[in-house]
Amino acid sequence: MKKRWWAVAILTVTVASSPVWLGFGLWRIADALQVSASMGAKLGCSGHFISGQDNQRILQDLASYSPANSLLELHYSSSNVAANLLGIRQASATYRPGLGCTLDIGDTQPLDRLQLSSAKADLSPGLPQQISASWQSKLDDLLAADNAKGLDSRALLLVKDGKLVAESYARGYNAYTPLLGWSMAKSVTAIMQGRMQQLGLVNENNMSLFDEWRSDRRASIRLSQLLQMTSGLDFDETYAPGTDAANMLFIAHDASALPLHSDIAYEPGRHFAYSSGTTNVIMRYLNQQLGGNQAALDFLHQELVQPLGLSHFYLENDPSGVFVGSSYLYASGRDWASLGQLLLNDGNWQGQQLLNKEWLFRATQPNSSENDDRYGYQLWLNAGRNKAEDARRWPQLPADAYAMLGNRKQVVMVIPSWNLVFVRLGWSKSDYPTAENISALMH
Repeated sequence: MKKRWWAVAILTVTVASSPVWLGFGLWRIADALQVSASMGAKLGCSGHFISGQDNQRILQDLASYSPANSLLELHYSSSNVAANLLGIRQASATYRPGLGCTLDIGDTQPLDRLQLSSAKADLSPGLPQQISASWQSKLDDLLAADNAKGLDSRALLLVKDGKLVAESYARGYNAYTPLLGWSMAKSVTAIMQGRMQQLGLVNENNMSLFDEWRSDRRASIRLSQLLQMTSGLDFDETYAPGTDAANMLFIAHDASALPLHSDIAYEPGRHFAYSSGTTNVIMRYLNQQLGGNQAALDFLHQELVQPLGLSHFYLENDPSGVFVGSSYLYASGRDWASLGQLLLNDGNWQGQQLLNKEWLFRATQPNSSENDDRYGYQLWLNAGRNKAEDARRWPQLPADAYAMLGNRKQVVMVIPSWNLVFVRLGWSKSDYPTAENISALMH
C-alpha cells in the first residue's frame, strides 16, 4: 500500500510541476491516466500476442510515449492483457486469432462473431527473393550503425528491380515478425479503396458519403478529398490526453464516430490537414459500402492479403468491429515490402491488376490544397507541383519518391526512378535519417 501511494505522490507532483514536459496540463490528469492504461493494454496485447515481445520490451516501448507509462503493470492471460496504473485506472484488450487485439470497451460481441475464412494455404507466392551479398552487407552495416546511435531499428529491407535483395533484423526479430506500422496503415486503407474502385464498388469522386452529411456542407466532400486529407473536416490530431486523436484510438468504442460528426473548418479541397480521424471515416465508408464488418474482413483477405501473399498481416478492429484504418496494422517486413512493390508495379502483382493504373497515377499526384500539396492518397509525396530540390520533403531523393510513414519512424519508401522499395521498422522517438540512409545505400 505504501508503495502505491508513494507512486501516486510522485505522479501527482510530476504532473503538477511539469505539465509542459509531459505534454498536457494538470486539468487533463484524469484523461491522461485512462489513456495511459488503455495504451498499455492495447500495445501490450498486440506486442505480446502478435509481435512476440516480452514484457520488458513492451514497457520500454510504452515509456517512450510518457513517463506515466513507466508506472503501468501488465498482466497476461491466454488471450487477454490487463493494464493497471497504480490501481487508479485499468484497461484490458483481447486477442482474437487472425484478427489481432482490440480494447475491451463496450459491446465487443460483433468482434466475436467475425470469422476469418481464408487459410494460409490460399496465399499466393509472396515477394520474389534474390538476396545479394553486396546489398546484404550494406544493409547489415546500416542496421548496426542505426542501433549504435540508439535509433532502435528492428527491420530493414531493400527491394530492387522487383526482388528482395537484402533484409536485416535486430536481435529478437526476423522475417516473420509482424511489426506495428502505425500510420502506414493509412496507405493500406487507400490501397483497399483502390481495389474496391477497380472492382466497381466505390468511386473516388463519390459525394454525400454519409446520411449524417447529406443536409449540410459536408455533402460536398468527395472521397478523393478525404484520401488527400483536404476534406476540411475539423479534427485535433494532437496526441495528448483529451484530444480527438487520443480519444479515438484509446477511449472510443467506435473510432470513426468522433471525426464523422466533426464540422467543416475549411472549404473542401483548399486546405491540407493531416488527420487520423479522416482515415477512419474513409474506412467507415468502405465498411458500409461492402456491407459490414464480416464483408470488409472477407474483402481484405480475398482481394489483398491472399493475392499479395501477406502471410503475417493483422489489420486490427475497433471495439465495434470496424478496421482502425488509421493506425493499427501489424505486418512483417516482407509484407510491408510487398505492399510497397504493389505500388511500384503500377498496381500489378504477378500479372493480376489489383489497382487501376490511372487510379494509382492520381494517388501519387499533388493535392489541390493551398498550404501543402505534397500528399496524395494517404501517401507522403517528395514533391508537390514545385519539383525543385529545395522544395522537396527529402531533398536527397528523386522528386518521384513517395512513402508510407508511421509514428516512431516507420517507413515504406517507393522510388520509381530507382525501381526501389526501402522498408524501415523500428521505434525511434527522435528523427530518423531516412533519406540520408537510402541515398548512402545507393551511392
